[in-house]
Amino acid sequence: MPHARRHYLCLLLASLFAMSLHASSPILQTQVEDIEGRGGTLAAYEGKVMLIVNVASHCGYTPQYAGLEALYLKYKDRGLVVLGFPCNQFGAQESGTLEEIKSFCTANYGVTFPLFAKIEVNGPGRHPLYAALAGDGSPFPGDIGWNFTKFLVDRDGRVAGRFASGVKPDASELVAAIEKALGG
Repeated sequence: MPHARRHYLCLLLASLFAMSLHASSPILQTQVEDIEGRGGTLAAYEGKVMLIVNVASHCGYTPQYAGLEALYLKYKDRGLVVLGFPCNQFGAQESGTLEEIKSFCTANYGVTFPLFAKIEVNGPGRHPLYAALAGDGSPFPGDIGWNFTKFLVDRDGRVAGRFASGVKPDASELVAAIEKALGG
């Protein structure tokens, strides 16, 4: 086999192997439904740093929407995406319809980051995304304690951090972890 062809074949195989590493991330392969009812996977965010948050519209932490939006706007051009997953498991604080949730978030907090359909983050109905984020195989396992728990996922689809509800979006430890995941 000529050298150039062998070199091309090696590069092709290396590229396919690298793509398979990303594609094998259970987080990236998780089936989700956005707030408009469209299905897909989180592979749409491959190569991005994701801040995944279980959100609620009627919670003491709801004002964090403003901080999450500020983070998203500040870092989106560097590769951060904030993903909001409404959850009604904590004090029934997210009882509205998807249309009501979307309207509330945009009208009250100017949310432009992606929002998704309601899911369960604990218990027997735990969504597969939260099984990957907080299940036994996660570096940060354990049940979600309340709304606005934040998971940082690196560009390769690996869980890189977990932050409790009380950690505000502008907290130095969260911002530092985001900066590190973004590579700067």
